Amino acid sequence: MAQRKTSAPAALPEVTISEDSAVRFLHLGTEWIQGSMLLDAPFDIELDYVQRMMAWLLFVSPDGVPQRRAMQLGLGSAAATKFCFKRLRMATTAIEINPQVLAVCRTWFKLPADTARLQVVIADAAEAIRRAEYTGTIDALQVDLYDHEAAAPVLDSPSFYADCRSALSDDGCMTVNLFGRDASYDRSVESIVAAFGADAVWAFKPTREGNAIVLAQRTASRPSRMELLARAEVIQARWGLPALKWLRIFKPVSP
Repeated sequence: MAQRKTSAPAALPEVTISEDSAVRFLHLGTEWIQGSMLLDAPFDIELDYVQRMMAWLLFVSPDGVPQRRAMQLGLGSAAATKFCFKRLRMATTAIEINPQVLAVCRTWFKLPADTARLQVVIADAAEAIRRAEYTGTIDALQVDLYDHEAAAPVLDSPSFYADCRSALSDDGCMTVNLFGRDASYDRSVESIVAAFGADAVWAFKPTREGNAIVLAQRTASRPSRMELLARAEVIQARWGLPALKWLRIFKPVSP
């Protein structure tokens, strides 16, 4: 296993890279994997939980995806950012607090330079999500905010999720990675429900690694099983995501 390190500001964790023969991993000063990249397919998504953060595709017309706007809170290894920008052809903005994470993603994880359709903003996500320029404009918001200890989400309050909801378009969706070594999942879901309403919240079963992806809709809807199946078939055929499998492990949090 090869390892590389790059320095970070004193208040932020050291960024560490490791890799095996097929996959490169990003760490924030610990053994916890904060992101990954397939060396032979750098714009695909390697980790199951990051794939599941694309479940918002089940709620929109596949043909209209390139006209939509995505945002990631937390860059990680840029897997979601690259997929939205390169594979889905969406206008994409990522918010990242650590400039060294951005530098490493550009150097080691094939993140393209900023363009008219791609911007990475160095900022605190709690502040950035409240910017007026984003209000009501984001169709797909992916939230993956963990510190180097990966114990619980860094931002996880009802008020934070309310700010996320305000940033979404009318039919926009937020997906959140919930992972931790304490019993934070139920509390996190309660906070999301408080901001979005119980009818708007869906959840996956946890991955083997313990990542539980929760999806919240700006405007609650309950597509029929046949509608979801039809969209899942297109998602899987067009973008290579295991969307048919998702339907077996994804359901509303309330009946």
